[in-house]
Amino acid sequence: MPRGDGRLSHDLDPQRPGPQDACGVFGVWAPGEEVANLTYFGLYALQHRGQEAAGIAVSDGSGVVVYKDLGLVAQVFDEPTLASLRGHLAIGHARYSTTGGSTWENAQPTIRATSAGTTIALAHNGNLVNTSELQREVAERGLVADGATNDTSLVTMLLASRPDLSVEAAALEVLPQLRGAFSFVFMDESTLYAARDPHGVRPLVLGRLERGWVVASETAALDIVGASVVREVEPGELIAIDSDGLRSARFAAPEPKGCLFEYVYIARPDATIAGRNVHSARVQIGRQLAKEHPVEADLVIPVPESGTPAAIGYAEESGITYGQGLMKNPYVGRTFIQPSQTLRQLGIRLKLNPLRENVRGKRLIVVDDSIVRGNTQRAIVRMLREAGALEVHVRISSPPVNWPCFYGIDFATRAELLANGLDTDGIRRSIGADTLGYVSLPGLIAATEQPKTRLCRACFDGEYPIELPAGNLIGKHVLEGVGRRVAATDTAEQTIPPLVATPGGATAHRP
Repeated sequence: MPRGDGRLSHDLDPQRPGPQDACGVFGVWAPGEEVANLTYFGLYALQHRGQEAAGIAVSDGSGVVVYKDLGLVAQVFDEPTLASLRGHLAIGHARYSTTGGSTWENAQPTIRATSAGTTIALAHNGNLVNTSELQREVAERGLVADGATNDTSLVTMLLASRPDLSVEAAALEVLPQLRGAFSFVFMDESTLYAARDPHGVRPLVLGRLERGWVVASETAALDIVGASVVREVEPGELIAIDSDGLRSARFAAPEPKGCLFEYVYIARPDATIAGRNVHSARVQIGRQLAKEHPVEADLVIPVPESGTPAAIGYAEESGITYGQGLMKNPYVGRTFIQPSQTLRQLGIRLKLNPLRENVRGKRLIVVDDSIVRGNTQRAIVRMLREAGALEVHVRISSPPVNWPCFYGIDFATRAELLANGLDTDGIRRSIGADTLGYVSLPGLIAATEQPKTRLCRACFDGEYPIELPAGNLIGKHVLEGVGRRVAATDTAEQTIPPLVATPGGATAHRP
């Protein structure tokens, strides 16, 4: 199997660069269990949250070992590798980059040893907005970067820079300094930790095994390893799990602002967020769409897979037949073969193909989750018309995306967002649909069964619950200049060995 290259499919197919989530995280404390295998399966369940890189850190009580590489979970790990990762405690990460480029150095978990001999490994879902401030503190403390250019490595360095404190005490000192969205799982030789930002923007749940504990980005990852759901990690909470059991501490007062877009697209349909099943929420969004934007038609079809639950709801509410009109190729999520210019011009056809017999001569309602740049919908409408559809009515199960996300979802820049420069009718003309309808923001919020005040809606209404820094001190590559300087220095002095050893028994394997 070819090694991963860290390139998302939308790098290869620019016609479909949909929204991407930051990452999926998983952690397990379970003496007597094969924790690396449990973490592998947990990450497999969270693969939709990040496809650029994957990594697992394990501890047997005497040292921490990290194995990571670019690529999908199943490409990074095989049975011999997992068998070599022995211990009672592990964390894992499936990455999509929101700070720092897609490089091996930026893959997670990050690892750092303290001068006291303790080793810290950390995995992060989310995105910090005060990264430049943290970088200044790292520089003032005289800490030497390891070549990574992401916010996660900065947090790991800060945690490890307090050798006079326990990891738990260091976390209670560092976590209040962080601004932005973070769901962390981290570890030392003996303890599993989990922490969630005071707003709880990104999800994080706690589960129970017969002989241990699990934390994960979504409940679906608990299901796959046979863990029962206990509760969500609360906003502003730090959890520690070791041989003494589970303990909880508050590092900040909770101000819940869970990500609304999780309900639309990011989370798996079989996940539960804040007590609400995601599939049920999406079906309800579809029903709301039918109420708000009815139209006479013959068939309701989804854009698979994210449009399926809402299309079911639309069909149920409208009484119009639900059916399949587009077939998805399940093997095109990633490819390691550069497509030719001819294949690039095919665009969306690499992933979707119309069921001509189903759509020919029909008035179609096409349900999708969102419109970001409009390339996908434009290609789908054209493809359905070429297949013989009489009318194509597009219905979107989220409001127009007008604003970029700085809390862990990589949309486009605001200039690239189609809804930023056009009204609904302008977007309809741009994608070539007969009609276009978005669910209203109040309708979407109602479907989540969460109060508006407990949801982050910034990508829809521009109200950012966490203050953003002034100027240009934010963005995916905010640390890349620093990274380039460090890389240049390192290159001049040494080459990167295949195995990087650090004090405290820590090792980071480079495949």
